[in-house]
Amino acid sequence: MDLLSLSFVLFLAVSLAAYYLVGRFSQRAQWVVLLAASLAFYCLVGRWQTLAYMLACAAVTWAAPLALARMDARCKEERAAAPGRAARRAAKAAWAGRRRAVLVAALLACFGILAYLKYWNVLLYEVGLAASPASLGLLLPLGISFYTFQSVSYLVDAYNGRFEPQRNFLKHLLFVSWFPQVIQGPINRYADLGPQLLEGHSAKDVPVRRSLLRFGYGALKKYAIANMLVGTIDQIFSNVTPDIPGSVVVFGILLYSAQQYGDFSGGIDMVEAASSLFGVRMAENFRRPYFSVSLADFWRRWHITLGTWMRDYVFFPFAVSRPMRALGARASRLGEHLGRTLPACVANLLVFLIVGLWHGAEPHYVAWGLYNGLVIALADLLAPAFRRANEALRVDTGSRAHRVFCVVRTFLVVNVGWYFDRIYDFGDSLLCLRNTFTNFAPQQFSLWLSQAGVHGSAIKFMGFTAVACLIVFIVSLAQERGVDVDGRILGWNCVLRGLFYCMVIGLIVVTSYITQNAAGGFMYANF
Repeated sequence: MDLLSLSFVLFLAVSLAAYYLVGRFSQRAQWVVLLAASLAFYCLVGRWQTLAYMLACAAVTWAAPLALARMDARCKEERAAAPGRAARRAAKAAWAGRRRAVLVAALLACFGILAYLKYWNVLLYEVGLAASPASLGLLLPLGISFYTFQSVSYLVDAYNGRFEPQRNFLKHLLFVSWFPQVIQGPINRYADLGPQLLEGHSAKDVPVRRSLLRFGYGALKKYAIANMLVGTIDQIFSNVTPDIPGSVVVFGILLYSAQQYGDFSGGIDMVEAASSLFGVRMAENFRRPYFSVSLADFWRRWHITLGTWMRDYVFFPFAVSRPMRALGARASRLGEHLGRTLPACVANLLVFLIVGLWHGAEPHYVAWGLYNGLVIALADLLAPAFRRANEALRVDTGSRAHRVFCVVRTFLVVNVGWYFDRIYDFGDSLLCLRNTFTNFAPQQFSLWLSQAGVHGSAIKFMGFTAVACLIVFIVSLAQERGVDVDGRILGWNCVLRGLFYCMVIGLIVVTSYITQNAAGGFMYANF
């Protein structure tokens, strides 16, 4: 079910009608409509056979916090009845060990299912025990990483006592399965999303015009940019040969940079707009990442919820662990900055290794993750040297020119990383990177594209993509400067607003027609 298809529009319309109709009688019962819509959507968009995996994940992360709550109550009773301080301390330690055992068992169950379904086929293929990753017949459930990570965040937060666990399994299942997030996120937190799903909403309180405007903006990015470019990118990187010109590689990587942003951020805009029509606001997942001034800043703006998940549940626990504290203490003998920074650098490497593996077990994804981790780690370690260099050269780091330089530099660093993300053979990634610097050969650009099957018509159609990219750039630049773009557009007079809507809708319709045979799914749904 494509998000711009008639079937999705009908599904959304029926769900909204049922939701607000039930709300006229009882807003407390509206969550039942959301649960029914979410389960129906999952079966319609994905495979109904894989629903069992989501139910299993939800069951584990529902039951474990309730077991932890019962343990906490028993611990309090035993400590209250204990005859002395030593006995109370022993009781607390014993129950703490049992709590950790429950947490570890639940985490192993959730991540075990994820790892088996996501990586088992690939590992057997890599060692030669399977003809292809798909030959073993394991079905990868739609959005399994997203609902697993979201469920685990609920589990860990409940373990840490940040909220009372939900006792109603169906209400917990709604948090896990909320249909706008199930395709590609964002990875929401229970404290933010859970109450919204259960409190009920009135249609008059929903920002309908803003939601529809954002949905259209997302559709523009998805159809006029991402879908228009995916075919050309595939043709370029499915024909990598030792003599591929670096100019063609750079062209393909720049197209991929636009395609991936249009696909992922456009999809997030669409699903967050759909969610807001129910009065449910999901977590922000993008904040104009191509205006970042460093690679670390880029990853604070791109896929924000995955970054905060990794920060809270991997980076911080690992960075303050006993081995990392000991490493920092030893490194501090060589300098205070090194002692303070080195544990964070190692933790960053671990985080990006995990993020690379999250994309896939193939070597090029691992290399992409390590590349990002190493660049950020080196930037942190060398920060004092960069600061001294700026002072020696009298660089005004607060000037607009310096900011533009940092944005361009970061864009280039990010795009080098895309070599390992998009070129699916690690050897080809290195080959293309080498040819970018040693065999740029711009005179062979047109000939090589033609030989790769990229016809002139495909290049001509990119004019539509160029217009869409210009719109996205202008909107992003205004938002970066603090302008409420949606409010400005909705405040235009009806003629100007109508012309703008016609232009955007026309671009979406024309490009969706041109790319009607292209894959309409979202790339992050595969993760």
